[in-house]
Amino acid sequence: MSDAFTTRMLHVSTGTRERVVDLTADCEEFLREVAAGRDGLLNVFVPHATAGIAVIETGAGSDDDLLAALHTLLPADDRWQHRHGSPGHGRDHVLPAIVPPHATLPVIGGRLELGTWQSVCLVDTNKDNPDRRVRLSFLG
Repeated sequence: MSDAFTTRMLHVSTGTRERVVDLTADCEEFLREVAAGRDGLLNVFVPHATAGIAVIETGAGSDDDLLAALHTLLPADDRWQHRHGSPGHGRDHVLPAIVPPHATLPVIGGRLELGTWQSVCLVDTNKDNPDRRVRLSFLG
């Protein structure tokens, strides 16, 4: 693989509860290893049908607010046609239409260019799948 494009897979354990997992430190570590001070793009992609990637403030309640909003928009009840798994699991399959499975972010001088309170997060409402993969790709 050329120096212009590098990719790596993260393995993230989300457990058996809904979670917003901050991946910012993982993204920054990856860029320190591969970006070498260059400008480019970081793509973060979760190859799962029931998880997404969000750029959101964490640690001040916004991550819990996001999960609460998703409960309002996508209640875990029996309304869903997709019915395997835990009760209400069909909503997990709708999640990526609201929280997309990817984000592409600017990298300037080898560093992730986020706003002051922004973090890159995995959003996982699927309690049935505790092990997730997240692909980080740098194009510089």
